[in-house]
Amino acid sequence: MPTVLRLLGFRFHFYSDEGNEPPHIHVDIGDGACKFWLSPVRLASQQKMSTSELRKAERLVFENQSLFLEKFYEYHGR
Repeated sequence: MPTVLRLLGFRFHFYSDEGNEPPHIHVDIGDGACKFWLSPVRLASQQKMSTSELRKAERLVFENQSLFLEKFYEYHGR
């Protein structure tokens, strides 16, 4: 599960085998986790993240969307 970025306590990563899901990024912080679709950016799922953590994660996904898309396609070869 390659880590793409660590920022402000968040870890942004992919899983190696997720079938044919559209481009997305997983985000972990402490016990919390969430997943964002990347095109367009929108929340796909979340577990145990506070509202403020979720807002920060979403802002960081928007700010790094092009990097995450580039790394997603580079890793998954699409």
